[in-house]
Amino acid sequence: MKKRLMVLLFAQFLVFSFSLACFADSTLPRKKQTVLGKYVTAGQAYEKYTRDPAKVKILDVRTIGEYVFVGHPPMAVNIPLLFLKPGITLMNRPVMSVNENFVGQVMKRFQKTDTILVICRSGGRSAAAVNKLAKAGFTDAYSITDGFEGDKDKTGQRTVNGWKNSGAPWTGKLDSARVYKGL
Repeated sequence: MKKRLMVLLFAQFLVFSFSLACFADSTLPRKKQTVLGKYVTAGQAYEKYTRDPAKVKILDVRTIGEYVFVGHPPMAVNIPLLFLKPGITLMNRPVMSVNENFVGQVMKRFQKTDTILVICRSGGRSAAAVNKLAKAGFTDAYSITDGFEGDKDKTGQRTVNGWKNSGAPWTGKLDSARVYKGL
């Protein structure tokens, strides 16, 4: 009887542990979730990069303007997921168009087996980019969930987290080998 009880308790523990593992990232907003389920914060991304800079790559999917004028991780390659167009939407958002060549441009720079840490402003576009890369066969792409600027604080400023606020290095200097050049 005791043995059965122990087996039953152990089985329940395993089911509970598996459930926690499966839903560990369910606290992320849906728009920040990816099909690969691989996530890092900006601080974790920098640590991961510094441990193996030859293998770990950082891909910045923000617009060229964000990369150039807001700043970027010095080791990040910029390939925009979206392009900024003139005007604003009815919801007071910028008008953006999809970079139809995004995956092809990434494939020119990275191997499908590379560890790629994908960054955007605050985690939404990086998740969308990881999903596109996964669909194309990339298997080790992580979304940096707090992005370069981070999430908003109570006053609407992006001071909560993100690469800029993590203590990781960032720059406004441009390296022609890393800046997006188009087709």
